[in-house]
Amino acid sequence: MPAPATTYSDDLELLRSSAVAAGIIASGFFRRDVKSWTKDNASPVSEADILVDRYLASSLLQARPDYGWLSEETADNPSRLDCDRVFVVDPIDGTRGFLRGEDSWTVSLAVVEHGIPVAGVVYAPVRDEMYEAARGEGARLNGRPLQRSRRAGAAPLIPAPGAVHQEMQAAGLHYTRGPAYPSLAYRLVQVATGKLDGAVARRGSQDWDIAGAAVILEEAGIDFADVCTGFPLFNRRDVRHGALAALGDMSLKPLVHAALIKVYGCPAADADAELIAPSHTDLTDG
Repeated sequence: MPAPATTYSDDLELLRSSAVAAGIIASGFFRRDVKSWTKDNASPVSEADILVDRYLASSLLQARPDYGWLSEETADNPSRLDCDRVFVVDPIDGTRGFLRGEDSWTVSLAVVEHGIPVAGVVYAPVRDEMYEAARGEGARLNGRPLQRSRRAGAAPLIPAPGAVHQEMQAAGLHYTRGPAYPSLAYRLVQVATGKLDGAVARRGSQDWDIAGAAVILEEAGIDFADVCTGFPLFNRRDVRHGALAALGDMSLKPLVHAALIKVYGCPAADADAELIAPSHTDLTDG
């Protein structure tokens, strides 16, 4: 298949305009009586998620018919594995928060090329915040270079699940347990702004949860890694990831990574454990 003629910047422009329109559609359902139900993996979905997903599929694939498609709300088509570039889409990231009327839900979109995110947006319509990046071109917030503001003298602010929180405390890490925004993508990009010093995710996040944020974090110079395997790779047959950490302060890395590994384990260790007992499944934030 020939290489795409469009640049990463071209793709970013398409993602940005589509995210704005998607945000308008989703906002029409926000803080209204919206139909919702629970999927097989116990995560919520609403009629807004489905309508936004349909709009994005139409908008993005009409503009780039040779790109693959991977979305939380669309049945997986393995033909994406044969495409040079793939759209990775979460029409509403943070559906639980959206349904509760919280304002930090996002539209999270990315283009992935050969496993690497090369353009991405995380758009929070209610907060009027557009985080964006194209590979090699830096990260921006509302059109301006995204620069991390330092929290001088304050203890590191890190949201963490209870078990991870306990492990980090037991290891002697002095930090404050920060706000756990329902949208994982939004939580991750706050490390790039400096509002958070770190953000973690339990095992089980999927490509659409993190692809848009991944390119923004990389372009902002933030360390983002699967604690077992390093920088996450995307558009593989299995789109699930291990435990993840985004860190603005590298001195936090040893203790944060160690805590996540202790709580959630790594694939090689899991394979050995499955010979003895079935493994449990960790759910993402939905």
